[in-house]
Amino acid sequence: MYPIASPPFSPVEPVVDILHGVPITDPYRWLEDQNSTRTRDWIAAQTRFARAYLDGLPKRECVRERVRELLDTEIRDCFLSFEAGYIFRKRLTGEEQPSIYMRHRSGDDDELLVDPAMRGTGKYTSVKPLRVSRDGNLLLYKVMNGGERKGAFEILDIANRTVLPDVLAHGYLYGFAFAQDGRGFYYVHEPTDAPGAFHHAAYYHNLGSRFKDDREVFSIGEDKNARLSLVAGKEQLGILVYHFRERTFTDFYLWNPGSEDDPTPVLRGVDWLFGPRFAETRLLAMIDRDAPNRKIVEVHIRRDAEPLLIDIIPPTDAAIQCWMISDHRILVSYAHEATTQINIFSLSGVPLGQIAATDGETIRLAKTESLDDEVLLERESFVEPTRIYRFNLHSAKQQLWTPCDTAFPSLNYTHSKVSYNAKDGTTIPMFLVGRRDVLSTGARPTVMTAYGGYGIPMTPRFSVLVAFLMEHGCLFALPNIRGGSEFGAEWHQAGKRRNRQVAIDDFLSAAESLVDTGRTTPDQLAIFGGSNSGLLVGAAITQRPQLFRAALCMVPLLDMLRFHFFDKADEWKDEFGTAEDRQDFEALGSYSPYHAVRDGTAYPATMFVSGDADQNCNPLHARKMTARLQAASSSAGPIFLDYSEFRGHSPVLPLNHRIDALVDRLAFLCDRLGVNV
Repeated sequence: MYPIASPPFSPVEPVVDILHGVPITDPYRWLEDQNSTRTRDWIAAQTRFARAYLDGLPKRECVRERVRELLDTEIRDCFLSFEAGYIFRKRLTGEEQPSIYMRHRSGDDDELLVDPAMRGTGKYTSVKPLRVSRDGNLLLYKVMNGGERKGAFEILDIANRTVLPDVLAHGYLYGFAFAQDGRGFYYVHEPTDAPGAFHHAAYYHNLGSRFKDDREVFSIGEDKNARLSLVAGKEQLGILVYHFRERTFTDFYLWNPGSEDDPTPVLRGVDWLFGPRFAETRLLAMIDRDAPNRKIVEVHIRRDAEPLLIDIIPPTDAAIQCWMISDHRILVSYAHEATTQINIFSLSGVPLGQIAATDGETIRLAKTESLDDEVLLERESFVEPTRIYRFNLHSAKQQLWTPCDTAFPSLNYTHSKVSYNAKDGTTIPMFLVGRRDVLSTGARPTVMTAYGGYGIPMTPRFSVLVAFLMEHGCLFALPNIRGGSEFGAEWHQAGKRRNRQVAIDDFLSAAESLVDTGRTTPDQLAIFGGSNSGLLVGAAITQRPQLFRAALCMVPLLDMLRFHFFDKADEWKDEFGTAEDRQDFEALGSYSPYHAVRDGTAYPATMFVSGDADQNCNPLHARKMTARLQAASSSAGPIFLDYSEFRGHSPVLPLNHRIDALVDRLAFLCDRLGVNV
């Protein structure tokens, strides 16, 4: 193990809040102020400490060489469809950032549309295609700096390859739809520099005109707990209003563009999911009313009465993940028992076929809409990166769209599915992945992750971090803990909100199972995760620190009593609850990692990862937790923060930055687990 120095001193300045009669002490509240001189000096000192450890780790260049081989491959993502072809994002080998390209359906050549390198603003500038007009004449795309959630929004005249002057300034774009005549667009936009309370409204903008002259189409005023969104149809515009209270409530309106009439209310204040989509003149929607696993209905508008919802695709024991309409067909993606499949139906709900994933594979719809009989599919596994296929709905034949180059020798690896008993006796499935010899032998260095939130199922995915560690003899474990939807909505509810400890217990039981079955030991076990999974990692190391050798905690939530005060995290009330509610407070306080740290405890070596640009999981969580854990831990394992002003929640950092970051994480894990590189 590489020796480390003592971490920088972090002053303790306790702030005491009284929540529901209970005093809560926050020793590092001052680190919430991201731009203060004290915080910036603290970040600089933490960065020097982290680099002193990371730069001294052995064989970093060997790690870097292999990481570049695995990471620097051609990729395509963010697909959009228009009448004549596709628009997508592509990064060529050696490029720092992907560019936006177009390909006609009848051709094989990719035409460059937008290259972020040509902007001259540096390698941290990235672009992402968002909307294309039906005729393919106009493209809306987002311009971001680093991993920020916000961005500026530009429109490209595709034929002339010119950017129009109609730029939506840096901020959030919550809704957008091109007008059918191509002369303008509808939008809901919140600029970063919006003064005072934000006025929630949808506007119409004529191309070439001034934004201050835009016509307001619909408004809900200045309710800070509400949000507007738009759904575009061929003849109508749908307006969704979300009210984020103790639960999320939804309103839905229909409006005929160009009409002088006010939008017509269809639904008001419903507390169930309503995800509408137009099928020419028909209105369909995915809902979970009386269907926890979701179903597809047709919405019939009735004068002076609630709409009639007619089942088109009834619910099953598998949860619907997403759906799309293409060529008078409905494609529905399901997740069930950690596998995925896509079922095809007619617009009246008659089953027409199925596209199934193979064993150990995940299959996804590559985009959310299509205009003809061809759809794009993504296939991915633990040992193969994402491949794009063209699938013909008439012939049911698929064709690899572009060659998939990978430097990973997938044939040398395999996976198995095992199960273990959770704390409450529930049987939890778990994937084990590794070299064939690793799966058949005894205790090995092991890395484990899970998610356990938002109903997101953990199905097979390719990870360069995991691939590198498996190449060097590590076992990878992925338990399908509750909080996801691998076994339907009940699996999600079992680990949601006040039940969050159930997901944490499932994760801890997975670690215990790996040890009890002789597959690893606590001295050989590392865990990693980001975002909600970073919360899971934080809870695991504070509740059972002796069970783990190392932890990689990326862009996490960790102070669960204050998370809802920052950015737009209060929109997650339904998933986590907030400390403003007494029962939520009791649940959150019982597992909040920041508040669970105890002085004098030997915590595992922990690498926190965050950055200034994270507007989802505010970096204050990683800053405060780093300071708290450094002061409390009695172990010799390093606890440090990898921090970047450009890092955020969006995975759009330039190639060499990503390589550097991945080298640091792998060097740390290999050092702690004793993996010989």
